Amino acid sequence: MTENDATTPVTDSVAEDRAPDGSSEPLETPDEATDTATSAPTPGGDDRAAPTPDGAPVPDAAPTPEGAPVPDRAPVPDSVPTADPSPVLDTAPVTAPAAAPAPAPVPRPTPRPVPRPVPRPPSIGPSSAAPARPAVAPRGAATPVPAPSDAAAAAVAATFGRVDEDGTVYVHEAAGERVVGQFPGTSSEEALALYVRRYLDLHAKVVVFETRLTATDLAIKEIDQTLAKLSDELAEPAAVGDLDGLRERLAALRPIALQRRAVADAERAAAKDAALKVRTEIVEAAERISGTDPERIQWRPAGEQLRVLLDQWKESQRTGPRLDRPIEESLWKRFSHARTTFDRERRHFFAELEQRNSQAKSVKDQLVAQAEALSTSTDWAATAGAYRDLMNAWKAAGRASRHDDDALWARFRAAQDTFFAARDSAATATDAEFRANLDVKEALLVEAEQLLPPTDLAAAKRTLRSIQDRWDAAGKVPRGDLQRIEARLRAVETAIRDADQAVWTRSNPETRARAEGAAAQLQAAIAGLEADLAAAKASGDARKTAEAQAALDARRSWLEQVERAARES
Repeated sequence: MTENDATTPVTDSVAEDRAPDGSSEPLETPDEATDTATSAPTPGGDDRAAPTPDGAPVPDAAPTPEGAPVPDRAPVPDSVPTADPSPVLDTAPVTAPAAAPAPAPVPRPTPRPVPRPVPRPPSIGPSSAAPARPAVAPRGAATPVPAPSDAAAAAVAATFGRVDEDGTVYVHEAAGERVVGQFPGTSSEEALALYVRRYLDLHAKVVVFETRLTATDLAIKEIDQTLAKLSDELAEPAAVGDLDGLRERLAALRPIALQRRAVADAERAAAKDAALKVRTEIVEAAERISGTDPERIQWRPAGEQLRVLLDQWKESQRTGPRLDRPIEESLWKRFSHARTTFDRERRHFFAELEQRNSQAKSVKDQLVAQAEALSTSTDWAATAGAYRDLMNAWKAAGRASRHDDDALWARFRAAQDTFFAARDSAATATDAEFRANLDVKEALLVEAEQLLPPTDLAAAKRTLRSIQDRWDAAGKVPRGDLQRIEARLRAVETAIRDADQAVWTRSNPETRARAEGAAAQLQAAIAGLEADLAAAKASGDARKTAEAQAALDARRSWLEQVERAARES
């Protein structure tokens, strides 16, 4: 029989069919629930498909509320043989003669409805005992369907339970015998079938969890939740089977779960360490940027680097493991402080830069005004000097903003170009006028250079004075030739002046007197040393002889130099 085809007995607890957390989720797996619904054991233990009346399709029966009496199906005549006691699908057609009158329905326990309704034959009301309609002849032979669970496992599980005379079902456990429910009015095998099925469902859950735990990478949270749920379900389940063995099997999975937790904790710790290292590197990079000297930092690239670091922080926070809250808050405070410091220094720098730019612009406005005022001056030498001073002041004023500085410099340069172009034009006209004076001075240079080297110093000095007078009288020369001819004349003047100084040095009486006095002293010293040398030689003292000879040679060398200087002077 299915769970939907029986009424709930008085002694059976409704909570038996609910999940440990109180939800309405069925204890069995969906596939097993379908198998339970489609393979309904008959009261006599003979599982066979019920005939469809008049060949009409069997409608889906609505789920029966818990506790509501539902009449059983019409019994199938014993004359229909079955090759296998295994249950078959309700939709499989069978060959059966006309059904005998249905007996009065017997109330049976009804567990909670399964999630999906299954087809079943129409029920007969409790107040009616009309005979069942004859079944329409099937189109083909019935196809047996394999049993959804292991019959041997069900048989073994049934050995752990018993049913007394009033239909009460017991399960044998290590702690003793425990009542799991009541199923009156049926055979022992049928009464045990429901509770064995529940045991097999629990067994399947443990096996599935064991397989997933050892063969797949389950999350620690899912492992803990599954262990807790299975432990609650195995505490005192309304099931018949080797519950102690199932509990031991579940307990054997706990060390594996603990090992998985230890590995996961180690991996999580390593991932947290790696994430902490990444976050720390991000923070340190931001602090290096914010700690750079504002006068040396390049603000635009540094700002781009900080934005990249912020994106890296967000990506690490979004995809990486969660750090401990105090550590993460500490790192974020450092990172935020670095960004705030950078923004403050950048605003301060650009505020000062704007102020300096404004001051430089004001100063350069004045310099441009002065340069433009001087651009029409014809006082070439003085104005050229003024422009040099303005250029020095321009460099000392600093830079304004690029746009303002370029515009002001264009005006300043234009004023300069105007003045110097006018000066060059005037100099060109003047140079043409002074070309004749250049010819005169070049002839005077030829005459002056013939005085070198001076043999008659007095005559050379007189001729040079005459040349200088005529030089001044010749007038100006073209500006491009001025330095060249002036240098040639200065070279002649310097040579004659040096010759005159040498003559004066030689004829100076004071110098001559000093030279003669030094010569007399050296001659006296030489005479004394010659006497000493002779005495040393006479005594045979080699050391004194050598010393006297060295001193005598030195004094004679000095005397030669003094006499040569006296002769030259």
